[in-house]
Amino acid sequence: MPKIKFTKRFLMSFGRLPETEQEKIKQHIALLAENPRHPSLQTRLIQGADGIYEVRIDSAYRMTYERQADNTLVLRVVGE
Repeated sequence: MPKIKFTKRFLMSFGRLPETEQEKIKQHIALLAENPRHPSLQTRLIQGADGIYEVRIDSAYRMTYERQADNTLVLRVVGE
C-alpha cells in the first residue's frame, strides 16, 4: 500500500474547492492509497510528463500525482 504525500500546491488548490468536491476527492485519495490501479480512478499517464499520472474525480475535476521510487504517491494539484 503506497504512502500519500501532499504538495503545498495541492493543499492550496484543494482548500479552494467546494465542500462537496472535497469529499469526492477524499474518497478518491483513500481509493488511490488502497489501489492506484483501481478502475474507477481512471488513472492515466500524462503524455510528455514523465512519471506524472492523472486521476479523474468526475466529469470536471482531476488530480495529478507522481509515483516515487519508495512507493510514495505525491499529490501535486487538483482542480478543473
